[in-house]
Amino acid sequence: MTDATAAERGANVHFPPPLVFVGFTLLGVMLRYTVGPIPFPATFRTRLLGVVVLLAGLTIIISARTLFTRTGQSPVPWKPTPELILRGPYRFTRNPMYVGVTCVQIGLGVAVSNPWIALLAPLALLTVHFIAVLPEERYLAEKFGPSYNEYCASVRRYL
Repeated sequence: MTDATAAERGANVHFPPPLVFVGFTLLGVMLRYTVGPIPFPATFRTRLLGVVVLLAGLTIIISARTLFTRTGQSPVPWKPTPELILRGPYRFTRNPMYVGVTCVQIGLGVAVSNPWIALLAPLALLTVHFIAVLPEERYLAEKFGPSYNEYCASVRRYL
């Protein structure tokens, strides 16, 4: 494959990152019933906190997706990226959709009083880091060069 073909293709990602989070969430449900529940205070306040974190995650995801749509881009990592998005949540994190989905998973675990789900969220993000984030960063660095490197120097990868 030539460099031009790779640039037209997008990042070298072969598995949809959201499915990683779904898989770890389902693993958390399974662990609750096979290993057993982890003691957790299932109060109104803790559940409400979970809902707030979940909604914050959804807000981040929707904001990032809206910017993709407005710029005519696809959020699918293996499709080409015609331009860098540097506004909205991308001013604070280079990966707002992954941060958002991590918040959704943590919030869900807290809201339904299943700490397994919340505890597995960092592992889901770590998995996505290797299967998607690193290949995406290599692709963007090759495609946009100094402008992407400047962006990386000024905005954190996650938080």
